[in-house]
Amino acid sequence: MNIYKAIWKVIGGRPWTYILRDIWHKYEGLCIIALVAFGALLGHHFWPQLLWLFVTFTAGYIAGHLFWGKEYIPDQKGDE
Repeated sequence: MNIYKAIWKVIGGRPWTYILRDIWHKYEGLCIIALVAFGALLGHHFWPQLLWLFVTFTAGYIAGHLFWGKEYIPDQKGDE
């Protein structure tokens, strides 16, 4: 059994990438503000040079996987 699928069926009812896509498309401005604020907060409290590299790479990696490939479908359900 797929552990990820078992978890998202209980928490959210569908894949989290679909939920995050819906949040991004509904509240894009707030998401951008939150990401910038989170980055600024981390930059002030941790070693800026090394952390900046890790955060930038990780954010790009995640964003690429969330939005690459399939066309966006509002409120998309997971495969059963």
